[in-house]
Amino acid sequence: MKTGQILIGLILGAAIGAGGAWRLMNHAGEHDGCEHATHATTETHDDHGHSAGQHDRHAHEDGDSHGHGHEHGEHDEGGAVVLSEKATREAGIKIVEAGPGELEETLTLPGEIGLNADKVAHIVPRVSGIVRRVEKSLGDEVQAGEVMAVLESRELAEAKADYLAARQRLALAEANLKSAQELHQKKIMPDLEFLTIEKDKAEAAIALQAAGNKLHALGLAEDQVPQSSDPTSSLALYELRAPFAGTVVQKHCALGEVLTSETDAFVLADLSTVWATISVYAQHIGRVRLSQTVHIRADGAETTASGQICYIAPVADEATRTVYARVDLPNTDRQWRPGTFITASIVLDRKSVPVLVPIEAVQRVKGQSVVFVSDEHGFEPRPVAVGRTSSTHAEIVSGLAAGEPYVAQGAMILKAEVGKRGAVHEH
Repeated sequence: MKTGQILIGLILGAAIGAGGAWRLMNHAGEHDGCEHATHATTETHDDHGHSAGQHDRHAHEDGDSHGHGHEHGEHDEGGAVVLSEKATREAGIKIVEAGPGELEETLTLPGEIGLNADKVAHIVPRVSGIVRRVEKSLGDEVQAGEVMAVLESRELAEAKADYLAARQRLALAEANLKSAQELHQKKIMPDLEFLTIEKDKAEAAIALQAAGNKLHALGLAEDQVPQSSDPTSSLALYELRAPFAGTVVQKHCALGEVLTSETDAFVLADLSTVWATISVYAQHIGRVRLSQTVHIRADGAETTASGQICYIAPVADEATRTVYARVDLPNTDRQWRPGTFITASIVLDRKSVPVLVPIEAVQRVKGQSVVFVSDEHGFEPRPVAVGRTSSTHAEIVSGLAAGEPYVAQGAMILKAEVGKRGAVHEH
């Protein structure tokens, strides 16, 4: 009995021990699973770190690519713009040394280019007639004495006929006088009759002179006055000729049209000089004087010129209440077209300054006034302090010293390059 109990107790104890061991192994497995999960999470973080490393590497490679762009001459890390010699030349960039100059105080006023009124001719026929030929058109250049049109005029025909008749009467009177002189010397002709013949000859000469003067008054030159009745030529043809060399700026005649002595057939202008008429407002009249220098620029164009005021109107215009000042401009190359609006800068005073640059050399970059200085690194936008300015130049108070090379022309191109670089960096 006791032996049986002991055996049962041993069997139960072994079963209990086995169950405890099983539970222990399960707990160990659960612990191992937790550690495995924690390790996987760590690997996920490592993968993320690896991706970040790749991103950093790509970013570094991108940085290298920007550096490669710099090697091609785009921009410098220090802020200078680098351009090749060819790009500099094609951009029209002009480099000069900074130095002193005269700053002009100017008064800017509007104006207009007009014809030189002293060299404008309204060509009017001196006789009425019908246009038979038109030799010149708008814009044509003509020489002095050149035929512009031909009219058929009854008035001219009558004047030429009167002249020819007067010539014949004078010839007859001269022949009679010659015969009378022979008879008078022989005492055959009485004195009274001889004096009558002399008077007829004198009257015929006066009539011929009057007929010739009438032809000259109608515009005929001496070589155009008929010397005899030529049946092959028409006495009625009237040639309208240019009084001086110039350009046809208006034309008011056509083939078959009837012109009178009050009709402007052509308007001829000598365009070798033009007038620049400036409108001076009432508040500025006291500052404008004769012989002042004026810089003139055509509106919407690059045409410029300088001259001096040669005339100031003594009275103001009734409509605009402005006084007109005038500058005579040479126009041999026809660069000035009458009717063009202009901007005139009248120089009132001049002052010497240590450093003077063209107004286009000063640009605004990031809210600062800068001048592009040329050095071994390229074109550096250097901040400057600007003093007094005119319509064309600016005084540099600080930031640019005399003798330093700077961009006097084409600074706008460099400003655009700086703007492109800023946009790339912001991106």
